[in-house]
Amino acid sequence: MSNYLRLETSPYLQQHANNPVDWYAWGPEVLSKAKQEDKPILLSIGYSACHWCHVMAHESFEDAETAALMNELFINIKVDREERPDLDQIYQTAHAMLTQRNGGWPLTMFLMPDQTPFFAGTYFPKTAGYGMPGFKNVLAQVAAAYRDKRNEIEQQNEHLRAILAHAEPPASDAALRVTPLDTALRELKDHFDEEHGGLGRAPKFPHPVEFSFCLRRACITHDDYALGMVRCTLTAMAEGGIYDQLGGGFCRYSVDGEWTIPHFEKMLYDNALLLALYADAYSDAGRADPQPPQSSPQPSLYQRIVADTAAWVMREMQSKTGGYYSSLDADSEHEEGKFYVWTPDEARAALSAEEYAVAAPHFGLTTGPNFEAHWNLRVTQPLVMVAQQLGLSLERAQALLDAARAKLFVLREKRIRPGRDEKILTSWNALMIKSMARAARVFDKPEWLASARAATEFIRAHLWKNGRLLATHKDGKSHLNAYLDDHAFLLDALLELMQHDFRKADLEWANDLAQLLLEQFEDRAHGGFFFTSHDHEALLQRVKAGHDGAIPSGNGIAAYALQRLGHLTGEIRYLETAERALRAFKPALESQASSHASLCIALEEYLEPPTMVILRGEAAAIAPWQKKSNARYRPQTMTLALPDGMAGLPTALDKPPHGVACAYVCRGTACLPPINELDDLISALVAN
Repeated sequence: MSNYLRLETSPYLQQHANNPVDWYAWGPEVLSKAKQEDKPILLSIGYSACHWCHVMAHESFEDAETAALMNELFINIKVDREERPDLDQIYQTAHAMLTQRNGGWPLTMFLMPDQTPFFAGTYFPKTAGYGMPGFKNVLAQVAAAYRDKRNEIEQQNEHLRAILAHAEPPASDAALRVTPLDTALRELKDHFDEEHGGLGRAPKFPHPVEFSFCLRRACITHDDYALGMVRCTLTAMAEGGIYDQLGGGFCRYSVDGEWTIPHFEKMLYDNALLLALYADAYSDAGRADPQPPQSSPQPSLYQRIVADTAAWVMREMQSKTGGYYSSLDADSEHEEGKFYVWTPDEARAALSAEEYAVAAPHFGLTTGPNFEAHWNLRVTQPLVMVAQQLGLSLERAQALLDAARAKLFVLREKRIRPGRDEKILTSWNALMIKSMARAARVFDKPEWLASARAATEFIRAHLWKNGRLLATHKDGKSHLNAYLDDHAFLLDALLELMQHDFRKADLEWANDLAQLLLEQFEDRAHGGFFFTSHDHEALLQRVKAGHDGAIPSGNGIAAYALQRLGHLTGEIRYLETAERALRAFKPALESQASSHASLCIALEEYLEPPTMVILRGEAAAIAPWQKKSNARYRPQTMTLALPDGMAGLPTALDKPPHGVACAYVCRGTACLPPINELDDLISALVAN
């Protein structure tokens, strides 16, 4: 038995290809079929690593009786939210409007044949429970409403369409000011959990975009409390169960407020954003401890987190052809977290007595279970305390802990692994490319740069076709028009790569992507960028959003990257387009500043343009200059090393060599005289 999903590239859709449900992928044929048969559409949106998506699939979509009811009453469409974020954004927004509640996955929407939703939900149990109606009852009631209450539904839909059509406030011509930056930081401080780190209470998400903004403001404005927020949160996550203490990498979020029990799936985008944040926090760790909240810089901890996470990315998430895979499932053997959790007896049997004596109290194996009669490892006692209790030197305790971690990891590798979604998404790959390149620059790790370069070349070879970008690749097939995020994130990644080892081909590609942003995505009437290109299929809504979610706003990153590229190349159109985007979202920045952290970062660099350091001279001579200028966290500085003999550069970069090695320090259109001593360069950077 199979349905219409068997030829799809999405692993999530393929998971449903043998359901008794007559699933279709989204497309013009199935939408036309709904109109011809005058049937409502049941739209189910999820992703392959989603635990509750699996639960609903096992309970309902694999059940013959439920499937028969779905097939009789509806046209059933299954969508991978990772391949079609355009659809997911629209219907998550519609869900919020219809239910006045947050959405999520699985998203269960009932649409009229014209794509307008009239009933919404997320997970529905097969039979009534959890305070929710049973799914079969929902199916019958929705079908009856479609049949008997068409007039009421159409009135509701007309109202919904009107709201969606005017979702964004009008742009502002007033001057752009620093106020949203101050407001955003104040709001984030108000939501900060001083005891456990993070924002708000359970469930607790990492919020890397917001904490990256906090780290920038801490550095630029010397705000020690903001710096403390970042360090407290990063330390708590690194020591918590949301972090894989054996294999590296972060899970998507913690179900509790102390970071102990995660939702066990690992997403590429979370780890990309956190990798860069930990690298930046490490390079800023030389500042004095902030007060309050109490926290130590923990540079060695952050270094280990970056190294282990980068190793996990290259070991488990990078294909042999270079691209990065999308996610690891939460479940193995149909049980959430089974791959990751332990019992004390399992650990004791794998370790020597001395190793267990250190690892058990450090990872909480001497206390009660924390996850369904098992132990999800987290740091419950600092290693220095364990060493004191056992009468060991810290160095000996560390060696025993390292040996224990290695043994437990090898044993865990013998378990049945969670599923891996092996589609390669341009946008998420771009996030990881930037972060691997950033970490390589901070820690001087050529193997991490090589990983980033391999993923970049994969995108260039497989997802860049005839001057246009595609969104996804799987099993040798690249398809789907790329979205705003794909273009903006890749442009941003190329700017990061150019700061490590400058290549003219990267600059040329960055210009091509910038042109596409202007030509295919800009709202020429009101500023800002639509999520879909001008030649994309017509949908219920054309989204132009500025707020951040689990990943940064495409509008925020587009404005930020275009400004930086504009300053590098002297191309005024990029700067003007970025300014129009900031003006388009000025009302949102003023009313919901902390929800727009990436736009706040772009505004920050609009108000105070970044410092451009252009290094010229012999390659061997300028290499230590580049390394020294990158040694500290300087969020408003870009450093490009351009060896002698590099021709065909834009005028803004084509600075004449001046001796064996020299540096030009520029901000906006003003440059200092050439600097010929490295110490003078560092002094100039500190002054700027």
